Amino acid sequence: MLLEVDGAHAHYGKIQALRGISLTVDTGEIVTVIGANGAGKTTALSVISGLLKPTSGSLSFDGTPIASLPPHQRVELGICHVPEGRHVFAAMTVAENLEMGAFLRSKRRSPEYRADLDAVLELFPVLGTRASQIAGTLSGGEQQMLAIGRALMGQPRLLLIDEPSLGLAPLMIKQIFATFLEIRARGATFVLVEQNARQALAIADRAYVLDSGEITRSGSAQSLMDDDAVKHAYLGGNVAV
Repeated sequence: MLLEVDGAHAHYGKIQALRGISLTVDTGEIVTVIGANGAGKTTALSVISGLLKPTSGSLSFDGTPIASLPPHQRVELGICHVPEGRHVFAAMTVAENLEMGAFLRSKRRSPEYRADLDAVLELFPVLGTRASQIAGTLSGGEQQMLAIGRALMGQPRLLLIDEPSLGLAPLMIKQIFATFLEIRARGATFVLVEQNARQALAIADRAYVLDSGEITRSGSAQSLMDDDAVKHAYLGGNVAV
């Protein structure tokens, strides 16, 4: 088991956002979390990455308890978070953003660093052609590629991806999701939060449904695609998937 979340509760002040959620992720899986806006999906990723401390419950990563670890120590373990809205360093260049993804490395010009950078540019060739461009001037799709590439420079064992399709054109969404499969083939594991449940379930191995801070359903991605309640709530009724 690579990641295990057991009975996690989380609050924003007096507002409870997660109500005892439990989930697991095995090495090599793509696990998606679907749910309505405000269901707690982003909060769940923030608890895993350390941006928000759970008020109770436990988290472990490859057998190491992480609930009390700050975010940078979780990055050291291999947990990298691509946040909703991309949040690239807008005033920095593309190259500088990618370098920031490797901020924990002592030797950023080592052969290993160069190999990781080459791998990112192979996945996203446009980033190589825009290396000196200010990141804030990129298109939304290019910024999403940069945010993912920046996370890959941290040598992730677990990628947390939050709403990657938000605001993107259908053709760009298709390209981004195809890239996720390629990244998984290279050894990465994913927890994917995505507003487009159909798109997410199409590439996932397993899925959880989050509703008002609680997990209400879980199972294989295909079983949730076939679930009438999930179809009605998240897949546009009984349209064939």
